[in-house]
Amino acid sequence: MSHKHRATGPRHAVLHHLPLLHLILLLVLAGAMTAGVGVGAVSIPFGEVWKVVAAHLWPGSVEVTWSSGRDNIVWEVRLPRVVLGAIVGASLALVGAALQSVTRNQLADPHLLGISSGAALGAIIVLLHTGMFLGLVTVPIFAFAGALLTTAVVVGVATVTNATNASRLVLTGVAASFIITSLGSLGIFLGDPRAAHTVIFWMLGGLGLAQWAQLPYPLLALAICGAYLMFNARNLNAMTLGDESATTLGLPANRFRLAVFVACALLTGAAVAFSGIISFVGLMIPHLVRMLVGGDYRRVLPLSALVGAIFLVLADMAARTVIPPQDIPLGVITGLVGGLFFILLMWRKRGIG
Repeated sequence: MSHKHRATGPRHAVLHHLPLLHLILLLVLAGAMTAGVGVGAVSIPFGEVWKVVAAHLWPGSVEVTWSSGRDNIVWEVRLPRVVLGAIVGASLALVGAALQSVTRNQLADPHLLGISSGAALGAIIVLLHTGMFLGLVTVPIFAFAGALLTTAVVVGVATVTNATNASRLVLTGVAASFIITSLGSLGIFLGDPRAAHTVIFWMLGGLGLAQWAQLPYPLLALAICGAYLMFNARNLNAMTLGDESATTLGLPANRFRLAVFVACALLTGAAVAFSGIISFVGLMIPHLVRMLVGGDYRRVLPLSALVGAIFLVLADMAARTVIPPQDIPLGVITGLVGGLFFILLMWRKRGIG
């Protein structure tokens, strides 16, 4: 069956309206972020949310009719959290899509290579052993360093053992992940039991500690690494055909795969450092996007970023409102939704061997 024939039907209609789809998703993201700021223990009208934002971005542009308490809730508490959610969701979705290409593994996600485990180990060291000796940035710095160190170890071991093909590199990452997870568990066992609950909550993910001063770091990683991945969308398409086909097309498969892993490590490390470990976003969102627009990474990457941002903003809003005033760990919400999504996906494809 030809590719042109497969593109008929609902997917064909979507492909003919891609610019409109991008615009709709941008509007949905703006609406979700507005709702995320307005909804909570103190409900704030959406119009007032926009006025508070305008007053901070363009002082004097609107008349201030709200209390300083509401101003603080919108600008200092909820908006940084919502913006961080959008950045992390976009980052994890991009990483999942890219890893699924270069590993040719549809179940690949940011945790596959132990990147998140390395970030968790860095956070455990700070929270249970060294303390916040650099202030509030101590945990993000150590988590980011742990993610990069893990990636360096995986790439180094893969290079030394000549395990740079897709399957062996994945196995190297899984082995590194087991080792680093065990070290993290040892760190929890040897640490102060009274502080263990903080580590557990961080490992389950959440956006409650978001601050404006922290946002430039994950945003810069998203801008640089996201641009690199989108610029190489054609190469990611070639990698889905296999190493031999990619090499025939003039792409050095092993070198490109390692470069993508480094970019994914930077993205994941920057995201996990400020949000904790959030599962299933990188695994689920690319699948959902490919169901809509097919497998061309020129379409998959930007749409995955938008859908991932929308999904995590909505998931965080649910985490804050399901059992008020408690914050459910964000990883619990994404895990439940992701697990149900894949059960549904398997049920739909039950006739496929």
